[in-house]
Amino acid sequence: MSDQQPAGGPATSPAAAPRSDLALRVASSLVLAPLALATAYVGGWIFVAFWGVAAIGVFAEWTQISGGHHRWRVTAAGAAALAIAAILAGQQRYGSALIALGVGMIVCVAVAAADRRIWGGLGVAYAGALMLAPVMLRADPAYGLTAIVAVFAVVWATDILGYFVGRVVGGPKLAAAVSPKKTWSGALGGAAGAVLAMLAIAAYAGIHNPTILGLIAVILSVVSQAGDLCESAIKRRFGVKDASHIIPGHGGLMDRLDGFVAAASVAALIGLARGGVDAAGRGLLMW
Repeated sequence: MSDQQPAGGPATSPAAAPRSDLALRVASSLVLAPLALATAYVGGWIFVAFWGVAAIGVFAEWTQISGGHHRWRVTAAGAAALAIAAILAGQQRYGSALIALGVGMIVCVAVAAADRRIWGGLGVAYAGALMLAPVMLRADPAYGLTAIVAVFAVVWATDILGYFVGRVVGGPKLAAAVSPKKTWSGALGGAAGAVLAMLAIAAYAGIHNPTILGLIAVILSVVSQAGDLCESAIKRRFGVKDASHIIPGHGGLMDRLDGFVAAASVAALIGLARGGVDAAGRGLLMW
């Protein structure tokens, strides 16, 4: 045969891998995004369970990345604390949920290897924020669904527009030491997409505060991108490329939810500061 292939298998062109990776990312998103939206629409205990399981999965990946002796003891203690906190949050006993997370942090610090104690505690706080923030936003009976969908839209628009604008425009790197592929053009494109997504959700819901909601979208987009960079820094700290391989094209749950946990946490804080625990969604959206 005139065109022989290497013994290791068919050759792959440099452009083939990115296209294949993009196809996997799209396929995974077409499954995960509708699932997240469906649980948000249903609300209640199904929504709480969805984010409780996600939080435990993220914590398991966190402990796998940070490693060290006694990793399984840390994972078990943190998962138990997160499960208890999720049950309490589902009952809207948020103070008790925070206490459960605090106790979980203390236990994880106590049982972790001496050189990894801080990482065990930080992991519980990180995963706990992932669980509590969306649950508290969604619990608002009037604006909860709109608020959580708005946060989804902002984060997804940031990711999608940031990816494509960054690839098409290129330019200076955003944080080359942490994430070499991210550019300033992608960051700005993602922020612009976040504003458009937020305003589209607000218009559909009949909420007319475009200036302030646009500003909130920019803030959440910036926070989302910062969360992505922080997770990349943690992985580099431990020499890991992906948190796991549970999601084709995305890596692990941490890789998929790093921006969301940061944006949802800030959104929940804004909502709680303005609307209290009973109307966090209203506090985020109504100005």
